Amino acid sequence: MNVKVKRLHPDAVLPRLATVGSAGFDLYAVEDAIIEPGETTVVKTGLAFELPPGYEMQIRPRSGITSKTKLRVQLGTVGADYRGEVGVIVDNVSERAGEWEHGFYRVDGGHNLDHRVYAPIGTHIVRKGDRIAQAVIQRLPSVEFTEAESLGDTERGAGGFGSTGAS
Repeated sequence: MNVKVKRLHPDAVLPRLATVGSAGFDLYAVEDAIIEPGETTVVKTGLAFELPPGYEMQIRPRSGITSKTKLRVQLGTVGADYRGEVGVIVDNVSERAGEWEHGFYRVDGGHNLDHRVYAPIGTHIVRKGDRIAQAVIQRLPSVEFTEAESLGDTERGAGGFGSTGAS
């Protein structure tokens, strides 16, 4: 499959697989983004995509960022009809403690001590060029919906959240 990608910013990094067997391709930040505890921001990629009809692009977290930091990339869906810049929604789930420190935390979990910067504890910086998310392109099934008066029975029925047990 060939997917057209348009650079909207001269420093945008074209997506690429990290390894031959990677399931998703990496998306890179095109500019710095500072995310304080409790904040949500959209990290720009500087890229727009032309997906074939019948396909979607799923934006997913990178496991290293999730395991090493308090940054949480939100799942996102890009439809084949969208031609604007793809952004990555990132939450900083660090709690606001009211204390401040010098420097920022990085996406690799490290801390940059910088005496010129005084920020709330838990503030993260996404640097231009950081791999911030991964994306997967998937084919979508053709779906039609039919309104019905009733639905078939199952063992679970209408049991929702947690109804099948925790272990």
